[in-house]
Amino acid sequence: MKGRAPEVRVISIGTLAAHPLWDEKGPARTGHATTTLVRSGERVILIDPGLPDRAAVARLFERTGLRPEAITHVFLTSFRPDVFRGILAFEKAKWWVSQEEREQVGVPLVSRLQEAAAAGDTELKAALELDVGILKRCEPAPDELAPHVSLFPLHGMTPGLTGVLVAMPTSGGQNGATVLVAGDAVPTVEHLERGMVLSSAADVAKARESFGEAVEIADIIVPGRDNMVVNPVKGRGR
Repeated sequence: MKGRAPEVRVISIGTLAAHPLWDEKGPARTGHATTTLVRSGERVILIDPGLPDRAAVARLFERTGLRPEAITHVFLTSFRPDVFRGILAFEKAKWWVSQEEREQVGVPLVSRLQEAAAAGDTELKAALELDVGILKRCEPAPDELAPHVSLFPLHGMTPGLTGVLVAMPTSGGQNGATVLVAGDAVPTVEHLERGMVLSSAADVAKARESFGEAVEIADIIVPGRDNMVVNPVKGRGR
């Protein structure tokens, strides 16, 4: 439907391999990103398919009744293995990542591949070749992904991490809510409530700045590793 209003739905709730605010010092589980579906106009956009292929497909059907071929686009908030783990299940879709993330990730990734090849590490070489192939297929995302759906740069956790901002329709004369799919810029509800970012950020200062921009603009946030939540910071009038 061409005039369809935006819709945002969490497909799979992600998790950190080790949650620092749960006093976990090392990996306690397999980390994977929260996967979100955004529908607007004629576009059906899957954001961060972090589960393995079969699980991603199963969760999509459970939550929406959709099959992989219904997805028109896949957007990655960052280019990390536990963010794009299930992307190959959506072969018919166009794949997007931000231009800056694509550029910043590409050179180090190719260097690691060359090092693995030189060292004769065939297992690592094969894994990196797959990652390089995925990155090559990812096109730079446009500023507007769909009607009322736009990119929102949140650099810091990774050099080009970029969220997705959805402007929901107005109702009864009231302005519609803004929903921000934040990726790892806002990792969990606990991080949101405590105003914290992950210490593993590529640039911690920039990550904190991006975190501040996220909580300032969004009424509802989809964290990178948690369920959708009403922004408690904005609710307190900060």
